[in-house]
Amino acid sequence: MEKLQVQRLKKSLQYLESKQRELKRQEGADTRTIESIIKYLKKDMIQQFQLLDYNEFIRQEIKNTDAFISEVKEIIESNFSPSF
Repeated sequence: MEKLQVQRLKKSLQYLESKQRELKRQEGADTRTIESIIKYLKKDMIQQFQLLDYNEFIRQEIKNTDAFISEVKEIIESNFSPSF
């Protein structure tokens, strides 16, 4: 993955984390829109950044957003040097 793609992946991850925090704050309210955004974003990240090439089991974590976020962070940390 190129440096620009890694930066885009990090930005996508930050956005996903912000939506997850928003979802947790909205407990009890109608959160279907936020849940849809999160679901779409996770699928898009897997496809756009080819995350299955780095961790073939990440698709199993797609239902658990917190676990998915952790897996993406692990991919970034273990596969890309600090120079990115």
